[in-house]
Amino acid sequence: MQNVIEIVLPVFLVIGLGYTIRKLGLVSRDFFSEVNKLVYYICLPLLLVYKIAGADFSTSFNFKLVMATSGGIACCFGIAYLYGKWRSFPPSVHGSFCQGAFRGNLAYIGLAIVFNAYGDIGLTRAGILTGFLVPVLNFFAILALVLPQQQQKTSFREIIRLIISNPLILASLAGLLWSFLKFPMPVILDRTLNIATGMSLPLALLSIGGSFSLASLKGDVPKALLATAMKLLLMPLITALFMLVFNISGLDFAIGLLMAGAPTAVATYIMACQMGGDGDLAGTIVMMATAFSSLTYAILLFVLQLYGF
Repeated sequence: MQNVIEIVLPVFLVIGLGYTIRKLGLVSRDFFSEVNKLVYYICLPLLLVYKIAGADFSTSFNFKLVMATSGGIACCFGIAYLYGKWRSFPPSVHGSFCQGAFRGNLAYIGLAIVFNAYGDIGLTRAGILTGFLVPVLNFFAILALVLPQQQQKTSFREIIRLIISNPLILASLAGLLWSFLKFPMPVILDRTLNIATGMSLPLALLSIGGSFSLASLKGDVPKALLATAMKLLLMPLITALFMLVFNISGLDFAIGLLMAGAPTAVATYIMACQMGGDGDLAGTIVMMATAFSSLTYAILLFVLQLYGF
């Protein structure tokens, strides 16, 4: 159990540090908004390119893992969407609830947890997996917001544009291509990226903490709690079942489970506001899921260690 705490606690202490820095007035919320842009458009893409490009694609890529985790995403989307339809949620609420129940914060928190647990090897494999899952998440996230609002037409071309313009996807594809073609990494570039990418995960965690606000907890709390439970409990369970069906074991199983257990992504709030969703509900889900994930991650890691992963 001590090892579990040593993996989880540092991640959430850094998130807490970001929150503390802002509350002390050392920097403003606007500062963290700018940091978030830096992380999203520069730092994390560089990290993904660097780690994936330097990996042996043939040994680090697991197609079955991609299929299993994608299956978990699709199932959770379907369950959340059908539940919202059954309960006759208003379109804006339906979309935000559905999106919050399956769209995980893979890049900011998932990668950090995997890195703390399994080091560079885990981070590389998780980075490759992220490159394939981000388009899947984006696709279902758009469906979650568009389908309940059938009066708002979003063209297939627009959906594709939103997916392929994602910097994390572009970075992952660049890294995968580099790895697949086995290009050598020049020493100067390697050392430059080694320095530059060192700030990626710390800044990502600080920006989450700096953006955290209790004032955001103003949406429909019961619905937010249900979406949070689906994201943190149901999704890892369903993903684990898919991985067992695909006969996935060892490090890949652990990575798949930890990535599935990532709390709801901050991007759900942004997309909800942009595409007619309930922004208050989305923000509440993000805050709740992030807070409760410290506990659920501890449970997941304890179970993994119990079974020798």
